[in-house]
This record gives sequence, C-alpha cells and structure tokens, in this order.
Amino acid sequence: MNLADVLLIGAGPAGTALAAALCRQGLRLQGLSATPPDVPWQNTYGIWRDELEAPGLNPGWLGRQWSDCVAYGRSDTPIPLRRTYGLFDNARLQADLLHQCREMSWHVGLAVQISHTTTYSQVETQDGRILRARLVIDASGHRPVFVWRPAKKDVAMQAAYGVIGRFSRPPVPPQQMVLMDFRNSHLSAEEQRKPATFLYAMDFGEGVYFVEETSLAHYPAISYAELERRLYRRLRHHGIQIQEIQHIEHCLFPMNLPLPSLRQPVFGYGGAASMVHPASGYQVDEALRRAPEVAQAIAQALNGANYTSATAAQAAWRALWPPERQQRRLLYLFGLQNILRFDQRATQDFFTAFFALPWGLWTGYLSNNLSTGQLLQTMWRLFLRAPNHVRARLLGSILSVRQVR
Repeated sequence: MNLADVLLIGAGPAGTALAAALCRQGLRLQGLSATPPDVPWQNTYGIWRDELEAPGLNPGWLGRQWSDCVAYGRSDTPIPLRRTYGLFDNARLQADLLHQCREMSWHVGLAVQISHTTTYSQVETQDGRILRARLVIDASGHRPVFVWRPAKKDVAMQAAYGVIGRFSRPPVPPQQMVLMDFRNSHLSAEEQRKPATFLYAMDFGEGVYFVEETSLAHYPAISYAELERRLYRRLRHHGIQIQEIQHIEHCLFPMNLPLPSLRQPVFGYGGAASMVHPASGYQVDEALRRAPEVAQAIAQALNGANYTSATAAQAAWRALWPPERQQRRLLYLFGLQNILRFDQRATQDFFTAFFALPWGLWTGYLSNNLSTGQLLQTMWRLFLRAPNHVRARLLGSILSVRQVR
C-alpha cells in the first residue's frame, strides 16, 4: 500500500505554502488539485513588507512595492500610512514554494469521498483513484471538499471589481498606492445612503495603473455590476477614462465564516479553515506566516509514539487555532459586525479615526499580531478617538449583543 504521510488537497497559495513547510519537515507528501499545481495564480495578493520579515519568509517574493501609501476618509486630505506595501510576484512565490516541495507527487483530479481508519485516511477521486495518507489536509478553499463547519446564513462577503490598464490621466499620483479611498462626492445623495465601497489603487509604472472598487464586507454581497458602475462613476468624476484594459479582476470571498469543528479527522488550511482576516480580508500573508508552526505540530504528531490520524489532525487544529487566537478572532468579528451596521459617513469617519491611532496599534490590528490585551486596548482607544455619531453606533452594537444574550 502506497501510504503518504500527508495528502494535501488544493494547490492555491495557502495549500502550497503549507506543502512547502511540511516538506521542510521531511514528511512524504502527495497533492491532489483540480488543475496542475504550476497553473499561474490569477489574482493579485498584497502584503505589508514588514510582515515578510518574519523567520522563514522572503521579502524577495514581492514584485512591486510602494513606500508612499495613503488612505482617505471623508476629506480630500490624504492620510499618510508610513508603511511599505507590496504585491506578491505570483510567479516567483509559486515557483519558490513548489521548488521547496519538489519531491512530493501531485495528482490532478477531484476528491469525492473519504473514509478513515485509526492510522490512515483514504480518499477516492472522481475518476476512481484511491489515495491514502496518514493525515489528509483540505486546502481547497472557502467551500472545502471534506472540512465541516457550522452553517451560517448571513455570511458577509468582500467583493471587488478591478482593472489593470492605461488611463487618460493618472488615477493616483506617480509611485503611490491608495489602500482605501472612501470619498463619495461622485455619488448622488441617494447613492450615498447605500453601502460604502472604496477605491484600492496603485501605480504599476510605465503608464499602467491598477484601480479596484471594493466592498470591505456586506451581506448580501455587492454585485460586480454595481462595483463596476461605481468604479467608472468615480473615474468620470475625476475626468479619467480607461483607454486600455489589460486585465479585469473579480474577487469574492467570505469574511465571517464560522470556525470549522476543531475535532474532525481532516485538517483544513486557508479558506477551508476560515483563515481570512475579518478586519481586512487578507489571507495569503496569514497562510505563509502560520505554515511553519502548523507543519512542525503535524510532524511531531505523526512521529509521536501514540500517533493516530485523529490525534494528528487535532494537533494541527490546536496549532492553527489555539484558544487565544480564537478569542482574538471573536473580537475581530465583533468589529466587523459594527462595520456592517455603518452608513457611508460613519464608515468614512471610523477609518479616519482608525488610521489616526498610534502606528503600532493600527498596523498590529491589520497584521493580526497583537495580543488579546493589546487588541482590546486598540479597540478602546479607537472608541475614544471616534466622533460621537460613530461611538453611538458602536454602543448600539454592544447593546444589541447583550440583548441577544
């Protein structure tokens, strides 16, 4: 019987990052993916450069970088962020991770069924192949094949419609990146009563720019058609026309999925494990940073004297979602719940106050590297700094939570 240490399902950034970390632990891996693992990743993935300075990560994975990063709330005055932002060079990152796990074998196909014994799990593919491993990891995305999580009806979605191309005039100043532009003077009074969206934009150099209209989170999801309309409306307001479209980007993913059951015999990673950051929607950075510690926990469990497939999966779940990280996630979800209640004016003023916090607090909040105490401190200081109408909405959310309880 050909028995691998790990069968990993999915070859996106999260799955490949964990595969590389597991291979560095000396484990024998097999992969299963709907497409070959070297098929290029199409979406753009951003990260703050300082997050790549953690052990085992490589700032060389970045392609374009910007030190002039700003945000806008309601005012036309830019808020300087004083932090370097970058986009991954997808080809470089993907090639580097696949090189680190070059000894593993990949199968192209779809998993349809799984069964478990004490010491291994067996996966059947759509075309009838049988793959066996001591531990199965599901990294197949937000709608995983085998990972179970509680059902949730009102899932808030981040949605975005973006264009890479050439414009009649620069949509942002040269060499600048705009993280969030919530200004809405281009919308009618009626449109300003609808859910807020913001512009995410950057100069790619050589006359090429990336502009994206983004809904941070909303239930139900704001449609691509509405985001496209708002983007074009925003550009026209500033006298800008799109002259050449090189790429159109669509993004849609959940922000507040419940955590999966942490006692199930299949381990999840990436979207399958609800790893999207509820405050920002980012996931690739988290997947890269968590992969080494999770891989170490898996290796120790598989090499343990009392190993079973179930205990290996539970060791991995504990490494990914220890109690304190679960507590912090609940606080982030509370913050997201507040944002979902905001109108456009409250959203603008909330983020203006957020980026006025001490640099170490707002950066730690977005990077998910604060302790629970620091996170509470950050939320309290934001409450004190926010204008009265934002505080009133925050208090309303607190009272509504208490009434539900």
